[in-house]
Amino acid sequence: MSAQHDHSRCRELLGSLSDYVDGDLEEALCREIEAHMAECENCRIVVDTLRKTVLLYHVLPSDPPLPEAVEQRLFKRLELEHIIPSRSER
Repeated sequence: MSAQHDHSRCRELLGSLSDYVDGDLEEALCREIEAHMAECENCRIVVDTLRKTVLLYHVLPSDPPLPEAVEQRLFKRLELEHIIPSRSER
């Protein structure tokens, strides 16, 4: 990683990272992200964390469910409280 890395592209590329991890991006944009990550440790960490999170989501069982209070705190912390499904909707 060079000491003079330009971080201005980081924010631009963040919107594409989910599609990148899922393998749903055009090859040219994948190469651009990979070239950026070669110079940007922060973005490598974000992509690695995203990959691990997706993997955990797919492999961890959903039972038992989170306690309702924990779920509400999590959604609130992630600023997603407006989409918390009620227990009866599940």
